[in-house]
Amino acid sequence: MEKVKPRTLSGFMELLPAPQVQMERIMQVLRETYALYGFYPLDTPLIESSEVLLAKGGGETEKQIYRFTKGDSDLSLRFDLTVPLAKYVAQHYGELTFPFRRFQIGKVYRGERAQRGRFREFYQADIDVIGDGKLDIINEAEVPSIIYKTFTSLGLQRFKIRINNRKVLNGFFAILGLTEKAGDVMRTIDKLEKIGAEKVKTILVEDFGVEAAAADELLKFIETPGGTEGILAALEGYKGRNEVFDLGAEELKTVATYMQAFGVPADHFEIDLTIARGLDYYTGTVYETAMLDHPEIGSICSGGRYDNLAEYYTDKQLPGVGISIGLTRLFYVLGEQGYLNDQMNKAPADVLILPMTDDMGAAIKTATALRESGIRTQLYSEQKKFKHKIGYADKLGIPFVIFLGEDEINAGVVAVKDMESGEQVKVSLDEAAKLIHDGLAKKNAGKVICDK
Repeated sequence: MEKVKPRTLSGFMELLPAPQVQMERIMQVLRETYALYGFYPLDTPLIESSEVLLAKGGGETEKQIYRFTKGDSDLSLRFDLTVPLAKYVAQHYGELTFPFRRFQIGKVYRGERAQRGRFREFYQADIDVIGDGKLDIINEAEVPSIIYKTFTSLGLQRFKIRINNRKVLNGFFAILGLTEKAGDVMRTIDKLEKIGAEKVKTILVEDFGVEAAAADELLKFIETPGGTEGILAALEGYKGRNEVFDLGAEELKTVATYMQAFGVPADHFEIDLTIARGLDYYTGTVYETAMLDHPEIGSICSGGRYDNLAEYYTDKQLPGVGISIGLTRLFYVLGEQGYLNDQMNKAPADVLILPMTDDMGAAIKTATALRESGIRTQLYSEQKKFKHKIGYADKLGIPFVIFLGEDEINAGVVAVKDMESGEQVKVSLDEAAKLIHDGLAKKNAGKVICDK
C-alpha cells in the first residue's frame, strides 16, 4: 500500500506537546480571569447555516468564508465569535438574564492568504456584555480593565490599551461636512499606523473626494498630542459645535476616569484619536492593545461598543460591548519574540512511578493515592532497561520520579527523586505527597509569559 505523506495544511497551527501545554495554560488563565469578573462560558457550533452567518454578508467576509453544501444544506464555518453570539442571544432571548455576560474561547476559520503569523484556523478569545434595550457606559470602562487583568496575570507588562470613541470621530466628520463619507473616512484613518499620514490624505482626497483642507484638519485633529489629559482638554475646545461629538467626548472622559477606578494604571492606557476600528457596527468606545516593544505587531486585542448586536435576527435592541484576543496569532508572536516561559512545567505528569518489582500492586496503589491527593501521576509499566525508564522521565521533563522496589515496599516508604536537583530521599507516602506538592509550588510559580 502506497503511503500518504503526513502534512499539515498551510495556515493551520499544529503544536508539539510542550508548546501545546503553554497554549492550554494561557487559555486556563483567560478562563479563570474572565470567570473572576462574572462571565458565563459559552460555546457555539463551528458550522452554521450560511444564511445565518452571512446575514450581514458581502465584501471580504464572503470572499474569506469556508462555505460548502451537504445535501440540501448551505453551510459555513464560523469566521468569528461575534456573529454566532448575535444569533445565540436572539434565539435564546427569553431564556437569558440581562445584562448577559459571556466569554468564549474557540476556533474560527477564514480562507485568507496564509502568511507568517496569520492563520486560516485560529483561536479567538472574546468577552461581551449584552444589554436589553440599554447598556450603561460603566461596562465600556470595565471591559478594558479585564484585558489589563488578563495580560498581567499571564505575565505581560509592557503593553498599552488605546481607547477612542466613534461618536467623537463621527461628530468631527459632521463638523467638517463629511457625514456622508463617514464610513470611507473611518476605514481610511484606521490604516494610519500602517500607511502613514501622507497616504491617508492621498486616499481621502483622490479616492473619496475630501477637500485637501478638510483632510489636513482631520489629520491634525486625530493626531492631537498631550496624552489622555491633553486630548481631553483639547476636545473641550470643540464642544458646542456638534451634539454627537459632545456626547462622545463626555463618554471618553467617563471611560478614562472609570478605567483607573477599575485598576488600570494611567501608564497602561491612553486616549488615541487615531483608533477608528474600521468595522461598521462599532458606535461608541473602541479599543486596541499593543505591545510597547513591538509596535510592528499591531493590535493584539481589540473591540468596542455596538448599539445593536442582533439587528439581523430580531427587532429587539441589544446593545453591547466586547473585546477579542486573536489567541493563535498572539501565541505565535510571543513564541517568535521569545516571550514564552520555557522554565514552566510543561510535563504531562508531576511524578513518574518506576516499579522495580514484577508485582505491580504496590505501584498501582501508590499511583492511586497520589492522584487522590491531586498529583498528576504516570505509572511506567513497560519492560525496559532502567536507563530507558529514567530517560523517559527526563525527556518529558517530569519533575519527580518515585522508585518502588522490594526494600521500599517492605519498609513502607517510597524513594523520591527531584529530577532537577538530583536529590533523592526515602519517605512515607504522605511525606512524599507533601514534598512533591511543595516542590511543584516552586516550579510552577512563574507565569506563562516572561516580559522583557
